[in-house]
Amino acid sequence: MLPLYEYPEKKAWKRLLLRPVLDNSSLEASVSNILKEVKQNGDEAVKRFASMFDKVTINNSKVSDEEFNEAGFLVSDELQNAIRQAKANIEKFHSAQLNTEERVETMPGIQCWRKSVAIEKVGLYVPGGTAPLFSTLLMLGIPARIAGCKEVILCSPPNKEGKLHPAILFAAKLVGVTQVFKAGGAQAIGAMAFGTATIPKVYKIFGPGNQYVTCAKQLVQKDGIAIDMPAGPSEVAVLADETANAGFVAADLLSQAEHGNDSQSILVTTSEALATEVKVEVERQLTALPRKDIAIIALQNSKIFLVKNITEGIELINEYAPEHLIVSCNNDEEIAGKIVNAGSIFLGNYSPESVGDYASGTNHTLPTNGYAKAYSGVSVDSFVKKITFQKLSKKGLQEIGKTVELLAEAEGLQAHKNAVTIRLMGE
Repeated sequence: MLPLYEYPEKKAWKRLLLRPVLDNSSLEASVSNILKEVKQNGDEAVKRFASMFDKVTINNSKVSDEEFNEAGFLVSDELQNAIRQAKANIEKFHSAQLNTEERVETMPGIQCWRKSVAIEKVGLYVPGGTAPLFSTLLMLGIPARIAGCKEVILCSPPNKEGKLHPAILFAAKLVGVTQVFKAGGAQAIGAMAFGTATIPKVYKIFGPGNQYVTCAKQLVQKDGIAIDMPAGPSEVAVLADETANAGFVAADLLSQAEHGNDSQSILVTTSEALATEVKVEVERQLTALPRKDIAIIALQNSKIFLVKNITEGIELINEYAPEHLIVSCNNDEEIAGKIVNAGSIFLGNYSPESVGDYASGTNHTLPTNGYAKAYSGVSVDSFVKKITFQKLSKKGLQEIGKTVELLAEAEGLQAHKNAVTIRLMGE
């Protein structure tokens, strides 16, 4: 089930590391049409697409106080406490990302500084479907609130009864989401991007989703709506040597495979014995999984690579640029220091990726599909803008004036030069 590639040549890496590819030939056209309909017809279009795609009739998409109260009774005390513990850890880690930047005097009389200003209106998308990801709501809602966003809007697809999972509503209330709406898919992205009579327009949209959601996020960028990052199916890579535990590694590979049909799990190892043991463990553990049918399909996209040494393994991982990377090796921190392309890294045999997914404190909204080569995961910084300031005294302008005049004149921008000259001449 898990194909093994023994000592592949570097020229073959790019081909072997390809992610699962869906036929997207008609996807953009379909999503463009959905967005156009939502832009023109607002709530009516959102309701129509909910009926078409989710097979549910939604008369009022906004979640009521009664629905929030009902959710509180439906979530067990045990799960509520677990969510609160996760919230506390996520808050602790993300609060440490706040910092006050100092003024810098670049020359006598010239002060420059920078200030973080929260994005006023943000939209969060939390998938429902086969796995209602209330953990994603914690990962997005908590840094949004820490950053100071005034309006935090949530959209999530309803179930067949037209309701949201109670744990999603409990988490939304816990982290202080402003308004929650029962809307999913590309139509929900369109509603937050353009605004409807019910769903407010936002300035930036966050959150993972299926191929329709991802395509919609990328398309609304053309209308000036910012998004967190391009995102695709979830993925994990494990870099392991002979000190790794085959059962642990197999469990990590399966934890991503159960996400969806198009997820991908990669093992890169220097140990032939471990590769063989992991294949056996995957087969054994798979039989007991409730979502094994999904995992079986995802494993068809997954691979094991046997490499000559750990240096080659590091190089292969950096080429793949995984969303999640588990380093199950001796000298794990030293090895991780050489990883330059990864969304989030988990070190040692006792750091399963699922801990980061839920409760260690780091964010699980991460770049996929190789985007870890250029993108970071979501953080408090994702919810703020950085505004720069400068203030010059008269002496400061005198100090730097000649430099600016020369540079402006060299570029042929006389008015730029004049803006300095007129001030210096007026002394």
